Amino acid sequence: MKEAYERAQKELEWIDAHGIRVWTLSDEDYPYRLRQCPDKPLLLYSKGNVHPSDGHIVSIVGTRQPTDRGCQLTERLVSDLADRLDSVTIVSGGAYGIDITAHRTANRVGIPTIIIPAHGLDRIYPYAHRLDAVGALGRGGLLTEFPSGTEPMPPYFLQRNRIIAGLADAVVVVESREKGGSLVTAQMACDYNRELFAFSGRPTDLSSIGCNNLIRSSKAQLINGADDLINAMQWKTKSNSQTTSNLQTTMVGLLADLTDTQQTILNKLQEAEDGIHINLIVMETQIPYSDVSSELVLLEMQGLVRSLPGGIYRFAR
Repeated sequence: MKEAYERAQKELEWIDAHGIRVWTLSDEDYPYRLRQCPDKPLLLYSKGNVHPSDGHIVSIVGTRQPTDRGCQLTERLVSDLADRLDSVTIVSGGAYGIDITAHRTANRVGIPTIIIPAHGLDRIYPYAHRLDAVGALGRGGLLTEFPSGTEPMPPYFLQRNRIIAGLADAVVVVESREKGGSLVTAQMACDYNRELFAFSGRPTDLSSIGCNNLIRSSKAQLINGADDLINAMQWKTKSNSQTTSNLQTTMVGLLADLTDTQQTILNKLQEAEDGIHINLIVMETQIPYSDVSSELVLLEMQGLVRSLPGGIYRFAR
């Protein structure tokens, strides 16, 4: 009992000295996606600026021995997600191969990345990735369920994979052999009802057998890049947001410049969701046919009205 108490005291002292955040299930900001998982960790330890409930979360996993194509797909995916989305965080396990490629690319393009190690935060494994971990601290950081002093043992890597899956909105498998840890993460994503995606490869590519099997079994959706992922998730992109804003601004400006006759006609069109015949507009507004016809042409040129077959006109919402 005394030894356990002393270990706990040393752990608390180490946490305070190294700026470690401890998350418990009772914390309101405990990662809400992870909270939904039946086997969620009771405690989480984080270092850096970890905000695992903000924006879109994409977990990217794959083999530790990727091909050049696998690395290029990962780099392009992360870069394009950064370009197209206002807020996206990349999550992975910090291992060799696809994992570290995803983290490094996120660091390079300036978006948050969260590393999920299979050990305590008093070490970095593999040690060769220590600078990548330091680079992640500014916008993201490290998150683990293992207390300091925990060494990276084989069972812990599979255990931490549930955090990689549970934190995410979407999980992407870039390359995977027939068996491997990324396939365990993929299965966990399915169990947690997370959206699962995979890049396909040629049947003869050993590094793509796992991905091809996921797609063939309908567990994962086939993607060729960020656009496929974004469309499947129905996420708004930066360009969509800007276009919508610009269209709304333009529409407000056009409506403000309407004449009284145009406004009367447009009001009538707005009342008819499926459109209205020009003769009915004339009858209900008591505006001469020639005036209604010419005004409709002008409104259509401004993009406020659409003409349909049979003399039907509709407000261009």
